Amino acid sequence: MYQHTTQIRVRYGETDQMGYVYYGNYSSYYEVARVEALRHLGMSYRELEDVGIMMPVLENHSCYHQPVYYDDLLSIKVTLAQMPSVKITFDYEFRTSEDKLVHSGKTVLAFMRADTKRPCRPPQAMMDLLKPYFT
Repeated sequence: MYQHTTQIRVRYGETDQMGYVYYGNYSSYYEVARVEALRHLGMSYRELEDVGIMMPVLENHSCYHQPVYYDDLLSIKVTLAQMPSVKITFDYEFRTSEDKLVHSGKTVLAFMRADTKRPCRPPQAMMDLLKPYFT
């Protein structure tokens, strides 16, 4: 299992009239967290695109446990519980600086060849980077 944690501070413009983080912004937080998780692993989205791999989102699930407010510092733990195949699943857990669980979610992305728009397997370089976490 591969895990990585990144932090995001909630900006004022990400909140709604009630003062909570607007629900639509969680998808952006997911993106930041998974990009940073892959970067920490040693494979950036840019590198994937450079070898002709795109990763469209197939599923996006969110569970709102507690409200999140402007200026909250969130730790977002990303977990890859299984090796990717044609799809890759990212699980997310959001905690406040007081370690309170406030949000959880999941996205499922596909690996797709940019030129043919057809599903494909992940690049071998990514599999090699992930392998030590799954043995």
